[in-house]
Amino acid sequence: MFHTREWLQALGQTYGYRPAALTTSGPNCKLSNGVVFCRVQSWFTGRRLVSLPFSDHCEPLVGTSEDFATLLSSIQEKARLENCSYAEVRSTRAFSTITSHGWPEMRRYFLHRLDLRGGPAMVFSNFHSACVQRRIGRAEKSGISIREGRDPGILKDFYQLVIETRRRHGLLPPPKIWFANVAKYLGRSALIYCAYKDGRAVGAILALEFKNTLYYKNGASLPQFHKLGVMPYLLWHAIHTGIDRGLKVLDWGRSDCDNLGLVTFKERWNAERQPISYLRWPGGRPSADRTWIRRLLPATCKIAPANCLAALGAFSYRHFA
Repeated sequence: MFHTREWLQALGQTYGYRPAALTTSGPNCKLSNGVVFCRVQSWFTGRRLVSLPFSDHCEPLVGTSEDFATLLSSIQEKARLENCSYAEVRSTRAFSTITSHGWPEMRRYFLHRLDLRGGPAMVFSNFHSACVQRRIGRAEKSGISIREGRDPGILKDFYQLVIETRRRHGLLPPPKIWFANVAKYLGRSALIYCAYKDGRAVGAILALEFKNTLYYKNGASLPQFHKLGVMPYLLWHAIHTGIDRGLKVLDWGRSDCDNLGLVTFKERWNAERQPISYLRWPGGRPSADRTWIRRLLPATCKIAPANCLAALGAFSYRHFA
């Protein structure tokens, strides 16, 4: 999904990033490999090459470590020529050439994937009985309804939940236009699932589809309805729908390695973990340009009105890809 033209169009239209790709294939040859990246240019956080912003992972499309080494060298040269502070590649694979070419691992996350083959009954049977299965059953009995779509009404309900959820976590929300552009450019490949209780939106997720994979991208909910099992019910609805459409894998997205609560939650669905390595050239200590912001952000987010929070997110998000 993160290599597609549609995803790159959504990034470009929302944040003004210029996408490009590097390949060893000649102009008259069949395309055999490539690394997709975006140029991020910010007066606040500097200039850099990222593969890719706001994407959990963007695997270099290479068959051998030799090709990967060549493309890494090309990215380094491109970063030098464009006076970038760094270049970053977000990979789910490890190549022996990384260290020798000066691309150390600057950050590591867990990526969880769930095998959807075998049908709904088999997939459901592997969920944790108390923490997942019973909560789904509780939601089914509580009168929660689920609506699917991409129209302005469901997008509005979803975004209001995103603002409240991000506030609760002391984080800025992505701009609303980002979700609108994802829906616009990805079309049927993007779908919002929104849960309602007595006509009120109480939880929602954004899911993407590409080939045989279902991607969980964003989730938001009201905490007072967690006891009803809203989020597990939404996730199961999306999973069941995906299985019915022939999808084979659920990509849960990344988790911080030290976020044991989120990691445990995903693994209770029988999802398997693997590392995601964020490789950065040049090496050394990560940039400290976000340190003071991180100290002020939680308190600011928790007291700001919803419209101010949305405006702050729309203004600042593009600077922190």
